Parts: sequence; C-alpha cells; structure tokens
Amino acid sequence: MIYGKVPMLIFILASGYLLTVYLLLALAKRTGKKNPPKSISLPSQRKNKQDISVKPKVTEATSMH
Repeated sequence: MIYGKVPMLIFILASGYLLTVYLLLALAKRTGKKNPPKSISLPSQRKNKQDISVKPKVTEATSMH
C-alpha cells in the first residue's frame, strides 16, 4: 500500500501551491501601489531645466545613381 497516502499528498501540495500564488499576487499588488521615492526627481520636476535641441547638421549631400 505505497500509494495509499497519495491523494492526501496531492491535496497538501496543491494547497501549498495555491497559498504561494496567493501570497505572491498579494505582494505584487502591494508593491505596485507604492509611489516612487521622493529623492529621485523626474525630468519634469527638476528646477534647473535645460533645453537641449538636437538639430541635424548636414554638410554634404550626395546622390547615389
């Protein structure tokens, strides 16, 4: 009777798996709601804004016929 306790083992493993998935989803939901840290300033929040313009500088035009 080596297989007598297999149904109980399957139930225990499945319960552990579901509990783990539930806890991981709860943790992901909790960490997803946190605001970004105040110490990191976003580019739109910086006081010293510098306008950087990128203009292409074409010095020579070639034709490939």
